[in-house]
This record gives sequence, C-alpha cells and structure tokens, in this order.
Amino acid sequence: MNNKFAVIMAGGVGSRFWPVSKQSFPKQFHDMLGLGSSLLQITFDRLKKQVPADQILILTNTDYIHLVKEQLPEVMIENIVAEPAMRNTAPCILLAALKIQKRIPSAIMIVAPSDTFVENDDQFQQDLTTAFQYCEQHPESLMTMGVEPDSPNTGFGYIEYIASDSTVKKVNQFREKPDFETAKKYVDAGNFLWNSGTFIWSVDAVVSAFAKAEPELYKLFINGVKFYNEPGEKIFLAENYPKAKNISIDYAIMERSTHVYVLPVDFGWNDVGTWGSLYERLDKDQQENAVVNADLSSETSSGNMIRTAKGKKVIIKDLNDYIIVDEDDVLMIIPKTADQDIKDIRNEAMNKYGNLIG
Repeated sequence: MNNKFAVIMAGGVGSRFWPVSKQSFPKQFHDMLGLGSSLLQITFDRLKKQVPADQILILTNTDYIHLVKEQLPEVMIENIVAEPAMRNTAPCILLAALKIQKRIPSAIMIVAPSDTFVENDDQFQQDLTTAFQYCEQHPESLMTMGVEPDSPNTGFGYIEYIASDSTVKKVNQFREKPDFETAKKYVDAGNFLWNSGTFIWSVDAVVSAFAKAEPELYKLFINGVKFYNEPGEKIFLAENYPKAKNISIDYAIMERSTHVYVLPVDFGWNDVGTWGSLYERLDKDQQENAVVNADLSSETSSGNMIRTAKGKKVIIKDLNDYIIVDEDDVLMIIPKTADQDIKDIRNEAMNKYGNLIG
C-alpha cells in the first residue's frame, strides 16, 4: 500500500499577475509559461510521479471548483476540498491532514503550492524521495524544502538552519522578508535558504503539532472527524470553517515546534510570484527578451517581459526593461521597476473601469 499523499493549495487569487490573473480566473489555472499546461496541471503531474492520483487532494476556493474539475478530470470529486472562507494556510492544512489521517493513519504527506515552477524535475523527484524517507524514519519531524538562494532576494522569507554535515538540517529560525542589506548578509552567511512553502511530514506529526501549538484550532477541526470523507463534511465545514483562526502554517506550528527540519534544494525553483520573477526564470531571445505566446519582432529592444495570446504579433522598437501583457480587453505596458506596484496599478484601473477588467 502506498501511504504517500499530496495536498495542493490552489485557492489564491495571484493579484500580482494581473491582468492575466483575475478574481474569476487566478494564475494557477493559467498557462503562465507557454508550455501548454496550467501551473496547477504542472504541479499535479509533478507530484503524481510519486503519489497516486487518487491520493492527491486539491484545496481551493468554492468559486474555483469548476476550474479544478475542468483542468484535473482524473481527480476524484471527494478529493477537491472547497474552503468556505479564506483563512490562510494553517486551517486548510490541518483539515487536509485530518482527512488523510482518517483514510490512512500512517500516511506521509507533502503540501505544495499550486503556482510554483520547477526547472529540474528529476532533481525534484530525488529530493522528494529523500524527504519522504526522512519523515518515515523520523516520524516526529516537520520538514520544509528550503531553496538555495542565488541572489539576495527581498521577496522571499528565509530559513536559517544549523550548519552540519547531514543532508537534512535542523532549523534554527524562520526569518521574515528582509530588506536588501539584510538579505545580502543572509546569502553571505551560507546557512540561509529561501522558504519555498513546501512541507513534508507524517499526518501524526502535523496533527500533534497543531494540538500542542493551536489547541482551539485543533479542537474546532477534530470535532468534525466523523464527518470527514462523508456526505456530512460539507455541512460541517460550512458551519465551522469560518470560525477558524486566520493564521499561516509558519506562524501556527513551524515557528513553534522543536522538531523542524529543512532539506536544502536546488532544482530551479520559481515561485512565479511576479512578472519580474517570471522574467528571471524564462528563456530569453538574443536581446534578452522573455516571450510567452507572442510572435515578437523587436529592434534595439532588450530586457522585456512579453506575454500575449498565442501567436499574437508584437512589434517593439527602442523599448528596454518593460513588462508588456495583453490579456482579453486589457493591455498593460509598464517599466519592470514598477513590478512591485501591480496591485496598486490594478486597483487604480478598476477604480476607472470597474470590475469589467478585474
């Protein structure tokens, strides 16, 4: 019997990828990379190489159930879990762990975001095997994958670990997103990793950690065990999920447990969090332009991030370091330096044009 489970978190809006990512159709359901599959589909295909398809759960917003069904038809309907309210990552992960524990008490599970991209899948599979084996051998462990940083990036949280010769490191502490100078010190120190938001643990370990660190949240969800994976689950969650504390998994248990470990990884991880981060990871043409879907004709133009509908002809001249996105009835052209201002740009546009472009 395969006791491996996966939980894919697919409920976010991804507003930093506007105008492609919208409330009604978030980025995880888009083919952001021009590969012919959405980020969600790519994540699912990556995980099912080690986890049976019928043991992969998708946690999402009620509004996106139809998108999950459409894009992942092989996922059983009972494995699509709709969150009745937005309550951050801790409540949905606890719910998933309890549902899995009820099915297979000895289960080991990976929790992964739906919107990250991995360049080297073979290396990812090797690292996932290492993580699963470690958690099998050390059942009390709470493990996360930490990405070897290649720059002092200020857009990620960091994990500080205790240096050792072992493959898996003991976590010293989690660090919030730093300013540039602090990030540079982290990278220079050599024992800091980017927090990938990917976790591996036994269901017993994570449920026990919640019981100890968040007893009220644990009590709220443990009261529904008899309903999980049964017809009464939806009603129980509708009544009780909105009562859950709004808290991330890092704050809830990872920063408060004494059994937290990290596996340093280097498989070309990209959180696909902003247009700028997408540009950094995509292949470039001879002028260092990153192009998704478009048919580009450029003259003395470099460093641009361009995404359009498939085959759309784009002609630019003397344009450098811009983000050009054409999606439905919205054309956005902004300097790459404005990448962090996308939410404000979106809000200003919606104030002018309303939800028609939301």
